[in-house]
Amino acid sequence: MDKVIRVTAGKGQVRAFFVQNTEMLEKAREIHQLSPVAAAALGRMMAATAMMGQMLKGMGQKITLRMNGGGPLGTVLCVADDEGNVKGLVEYPQAETENLTPEKLNVGAAVGTDGEITVIKDLGMKAPYIGTYPISTGEIAEDLTAYFMHSEQQPASVGLSVKVNVDYHILVSGGFIIQVLPDISEEQLRLLEAKLICLPPLSELFENLNTPEAVMERVLEGFDPVITEEKQVAFHCDCSQERMEEALISLGVKEITSIIEEDGHAEIICHFCRKAYRFNEMELSKLTQEAKSS
Repeated sequence: MDKVIRVTAGKGQVRAFFVQNTEMLEKAREIHQLSPVAAAALGRMMAATAMMGQMLKGMGQKITLRMNGGGPLGTVLCVADDEGNVKGLVEYPQAETENLTPEKLNVGAAVGTDGEITVIKDLGMKAPYIGTYPISTGEIAEDLTAYFMHSEQQPASVGLSVKVNVDYHILVSGGFIIQVLPDISEEQLRLLEAKLICLPPLSELFENLNTPEAVMERVLEGFDPVITEEKQVAFHCDCSQERMEEALISLGVKEITSIIEEDGHAEIICHFCRKAYRFNEMELSKLTQEAKSS
């Protein structure tokens, strides 16, 4: 079962999030027919977005994480809310790169380093909060660590990892975000930094320990971590017939009329879940009238 846990540690001087999103990524892999390196990139992004969704403070709020470093994957995009619903896509899901080693996918090359990481927080205000920071490695975790430091002035350590089987199925996907609070002591900070530097590969931890709780105990050993909240997370797309109707209406009367004259019908496929929505000529004519009055 995929879940995210919220943790406090180090006598309240550290807060952290740990997530396992293996099932979520496997569903995305099946929907989008992802190549191994595309799955690795999307899995890391989905893990990060799931955890960042738990940082939101209000119902109905959403966070969008987008990266495009000019690599063969194009844009990698994920959206999450505070309820644990996550959706994501890769612009070119079948793209591939040469592996760094026989068992290590080259996510950095697939994402690229000529672009930005963008975080959009829809907090229910008139305008969303938008933060950006240049991509430096394309490995996602390192870029998010830099984003937190420079765009949100929040020191953080981000760890993200995906392991893909030889048959392309997802063996494990997960990660953590560890943030230190302003009043942390120098001693605690040095101990935490040393601890993180000496960790074994994160995919190895998740594969061997099997749960985010066990990974938390290993990563924050000696810091007395306490779980304050846990929540199930899953791939969930909130597309609907009504949203697709709104999308068609936004095209305007002229464009809808052109579709009726040329095709007599329309089909819209959701980019996130690949569900198809079909509109016949009568339904399109009705939307034309709604577009006139909007």
